Amino acid sequence: MARYTDAVCRLCRRQGEKLFLKGDRCFSPKCGVERRPAPPGQHGARRRKVSEHGLQLKEKQKARQVYGVLERQFRRHYAAASNRPGVVGENLLQELELRLDNVVYRLGFADSRSQARQTVNHGHITVNGRKARTPSMRAKVGDTVSWVPSSRKGELFKMVSETIKGKAVADWLNLDMAQMSGKVGSVPMRGQIDTKLNEQAIVEFYSR
Repeated sequence: MARYTDAVCRLCRRQGEKLFLKGDRCFSPKCGVERRPAPPGQHGARRRKVSEHGLQLKEKQKARQVYGVLERQFRRHYAAASNRPGVVGENLLQELELRLDNVVYRLGFADSRSQARQTVNHGHITVNGRKARTPSMRAKVGDTVSWVPSSRKGELFKMVSETIKGKAVADWLNLDMAQMSGKVGSVPMRGQIDTKLNEQAIVEFYSR
């Protein structure tokens, strides 16, 4: 499976803002944006005038990087959003938010989306009682996301159990902290998605 393997702090520096790709590190002085705010590269500090198309491309790349998906995956999500009734930009964000790896992250079962993706890949997560190993799987309203019984004895589960109390859970999800399971209560509306994205610019990028 293809995935981005370079330093993710470079992505934040390229965007000029924190994308929160490394969990707790993003809130510490070790954050790449805090230490080196200029874009990466020898000529990163130069000021460049960006065209309208460049701004749209930057927003699309930002969405890809935040949710950790590659170009082909992102195009599939956009195609699915376009085929649904409603506002395409909001549909796209809903498609991305309902990915299983994002649901695991939003429930507080992982510190970052990349860690959530690894948790799913390693077979620690169940959906409606069945083991799920596909991070891109689309969760549906009413689905219950939990831990594989055997994984509850591991160090990862113990660490998550200790830190989950200090994490905010998306209000379109219902977390049962005692059982360490969560349920998709509803499809997230735009006001419930705190990701700072200009989805209209992404729609304009693909509509040109």
